[in-house]
Amino acid sequence: MGDKKPPSKPSVAESPIADVFEGRHPSPAEKEWAEKTLAPTLEKAPEKPIGAPTGVNVDEHGHARFTTVSGVPVRRLYTEGDLPADWNYDQYLGYPGQPPYTRGIHTTGYRGKLFTMRQFSGFASPEETNQRYKYLLEHGGSGLSVAFDLPTLMGYDSDHPASEGEVGKCGVAIDSLEDMEILFSGINLEKTTVSMTINSPASVLWAMYLVVAEKQGADWKKISGTLQNDILKEYIAQKEYIYPPAPSMRLVVDTFEFGSKFTPRFNTISISGYHIREAGSTALQELAFTLYDGVEYVEWARRRALDVDDFGPRLSFFFNAHNDFFEEIAKYRAARKIWYQVMKERFGARNQRTRVLRFHTQTAGVSLPAQQPMNNIARVALQALAAVLGGTQSLHTDAYDEALALPTEEAARIALRTQQIIAYESGVTQTVDPLGGSYFLENLTLQMEKGAFDYFGKLDAMGGMVKAIERGYPQKEIAEASYQYQRAVEAREKVIVGVNEFVIEEETPHTLYIDESVARHQSAKLKILRERRSNDEVRRRLDALKKAAAKDPKSPANGAVSDANTMPYIVDAVRAYATVGEICEALREVYGTYTEASIT
Repeated sequence: MGDKKPPSKPSVAESPIADVFEGRHPSPAEKEWAEKTLAPTLEKAPEKPIGAPTGVNVDEHGHARFTTVSGVPVRRLYTEGDLPADWNYDQYLGYPGQPPYTRGIHTTGYRGKLFTMRQFSGFASPEETNQRYKYLLEHGGSGLSVAFDLPTLMGYDSDHPASEGEVGKCGVAIDSLEDMEILFSGINLEKTTVSMTINSPASVLWAMYLVVAEKQGADWKKISGTLQNDILKEYIAQKEYIYPPAPSMRLVVDTFEFGSKFTPRFNTISISGYHIREAGSTALQELAFTLYDGVEYVEWARRRALDVDDFGPRLSFFFNAHNDFFEEIAKYRAARKIWYQVMKERFGARNQRTRVLRFHTQTAGVSLPAQQPMNNIARVALQALAAVLGGTQSLHTDAYDEALALPTEEAARIALRTQQIIAYESGVTQTVDPLGGSYFLENLTLQMEKGAFDYFGKLDAMGGMVKAIERGYPQKEIAEASYQYQRAVEAREKVIVGVNEFVIEEETPHTLYIDESVARHQSAKLKILRERRSNDEVRRRLDALKKAAAKDPKSPANGAVSDANTMPYIVDAVRAYATVGEICEALREVYGTYTEASIT
């Protein structure tokens, strides 16, 4: 017995306090805390990720692993030692309203102006959606966001065979200028900001919106709102595209040029990470691919010889707000820092407004399960709070029943009230960037920034985002991330309340149902419209559009915009009551359609 050796002391790699020291040398005080306070605590009560079964979420030494929802490792404690040695306030944080905008783009945060409460809504017919918009505005909404149905998103009229079974189901059916007039009847477009979630046919729906504003007597230079118009994320994630990438990018740049001349307060694009995240990306991939999509749009506009300071101030972004509270806040803060650096150093933007990243946020629909849907009210509240603490300019909160159907009136009201409670009751809007300076948050922000620039380097080496999409690179990255997350959920490494833990038997809840009467109603309106309008005039204007679309977009400008810019011709066709399907078909004849190559 006397020959027995005492048990060897665990190596640093095997020690349960190893993650305190990971990648750096601890300070004397930190080391003392770890050895005298932390180690005895862990010996008595070993850590275990909340909700995970025994043996799940442990490393090769049997120690508990904690990660963000994206799989980023999280240590139990963050201190000043987790920041760069040269970390200083002015360089890494700065002040609100000043570069690098980590702490926000507005000097007084929400003290001067609250975030816009922009509820995403649209269903069935323009008549029904108009009533929902008025309901939301009457209950305190401060902006509108239009959800279009699938046929509209794909550039088909409601009476097209491809539209069967989809009219009005996932959004409002818009076939013509007449429908857009009904949609905004009684809503002053000079005083109400409107966002439109439309991409491949974006220029067509925007033209309809502009003509409706014109008919109301509104000044185009005074109207404000946002056109999503982000075709790159369609190829990456959502897959609602019509034309090949090159002509699609040409149409986007046409809107930049037209908007800078005629609608200086309207955002002609909302570069969207939302759908990238919904497709299963990590927070970092959402950040990197979204911002690099912005880089790609600027590159294509510069090839058209557009000045970045003419269109850059109207570039806006659209991010997801997922469940991991601090990871999401870090993502928004990193986004501002990165965009400022890119616009200043890569593109030489002179106008400070061009260097500022403005963004809208929507809570994560993909995170809201159909099981125990009332639990989603809590999820949405946490996600919305992260967006506000991250400095969003406008916000949409999802309805709790989103996984089941389009929101009922009650669900839409609860979603809006969630924003109002955050704005008026929580106190978080009273100071700017209240979490700024948190060691954990600043560390996460720096990790996000570095990771995004790593992706930028890979995408640059591929020749840009269009080339990367054609190779399937971002699609593969997102697919792998989605697989890893789903695997973690199925292994219960990630607990989803009501899905893989705390499950109960449930009754089928009441949902909003859209029947086929909407399709019949829209088809009847189209028949009357085509009998009433001048079809000869429609044909002439569509022919003029096709000729412009076939021209070189780099042709010399003759007047306000280039003769090859499609927007003036689309506006003319809309004024003659050409339909969405007819205008998109005219462009299909010139550009063709796109089929994605299989990704292996």
